[in-house]
Amino acid sequence: MNDAATRALLPEGLHDTLAPRAELESRAVVALLACFSAHGYDQVAPPLVEFEDSLLAGVGAAEGRRMFRLMDPASHRMMGVRTDMTTQVARVATTRLAAAPRPLRLCYAGQVLRVESGKLRSEREFGQAGIELIGTASTGAEAEVLLLAAEALHSVGAVDFTIDLTVPTLVPAVSAGLGLDAARAAIARDALDEKDMAGLSVFDGRVREVFETLLLAGGEADKALDALTGLDLPGEAAALVEELRAMVGTLRGAAPALTLTIDPGEYRNFEYHTGICFTAFDRNGSRELGRGGRYQVQGAASLEPAVGFTVYVDSLLRALPEPRRANAVFVPAGTPREAAEGLRSSGWRTVAGLDAVADDAREARRLGCSHVYRNGSVEGV
Repeated sequence: MNDAATRALLPEGLHDTLAPRAELESRAVVALLACFSAHGYDQVAPPLVEFEDSLLAGVGAAEGRRMFRLMDPASHRMMGVRTDMTTQVARVATTRLAAAPRPLRLCYAGQVLRVESGKLRSEREFGQAGIELIGTASTGAEAEVLLLAAEALHSVGAVDFTIDLTVPTLVPAVSAGLGLDAARAAIARDALDEKDMAGLSVFDGRVREVFETLLLAGGEADKALDALTGLDLPGEAAALVEELRAMVGTLRGAAPALTLTIDPGEYRNFEYHTGICFTAFDRNGSRELGRGGRYQVQGAASLEPAVGFTVYVDSLLRALPEPRRANAVFVPAGTPREAAEGLRSSGWRTVAGLDAVADDAREARRLGCSHVYRNGSVEGV
């Protein structure tokens, strides 16, 4: 391998983003933040690196296995590179903004870094953009966040996606209602999360029937709700299903074109969530565009309810049409500065010639320009 190839080699899961995709990513983040801001969400920008114990507090407790760590030479304390921005926004909300009126609406965008890639993505560094609504546990808050998530995805051109709803506390509630001990409840939860029908073979009778129906109920929202309602679930579980039904009704009324599905058994990566959660997938389900739901943050004196949503910018970009380079006009050396400024004011992207050349059109093509400025006008090349 030659020296140039060696220097271009990057660690697994890291990559250079080049034009025009880098430009598309920047525009997408700007559009997402503008959408969030229009709904009253204030942007915050926490640092890329923090003290480890801060990043692992509260909702970040499960992130330790994914975190890069380093020693701070100034304080001699361990620091971590953020793996997710939700923990940081929760810290900002409960410390620097502890006295701010609730509900508190915050938005953010930035890069995160993880030790390992996940099942649905090969990247270890990627962009996030999202919102957190802190200080209320109302169904209205969940609906606002979910609908804003869908609107934000639409704002950058994503149109062919589904919203998959789940309630991570449902299976534990069913298990408790059926009288299962902790070990058997864990078996059921893992089997349902992994869609493993064989894993349910350890159960029999009514218990097996309920769990198999839960596993098979996933899919289109109305059909899933009918299957869940027909199970005659124990009290707390039945209440969770009714809460899910009410949410579907609210979303249908506000955004009837939104495609909704339900996965009753999913809980992985929703371990700290306490209510309805949702994931946005591209239409074929191969890309997870973002996820969110209800959780709790540790305030100064007590837990605060919160609802949030995070967009995975890299996955979102892959769900969009392949970007094309914007047309550019080559401006030959010696062209008056005012002329080039006029072109940019008219929406052109200009590339200035630094030295005189024999053939301006050929130079324009060499530099990837679609047009050349000549004799006071723009001509195609």
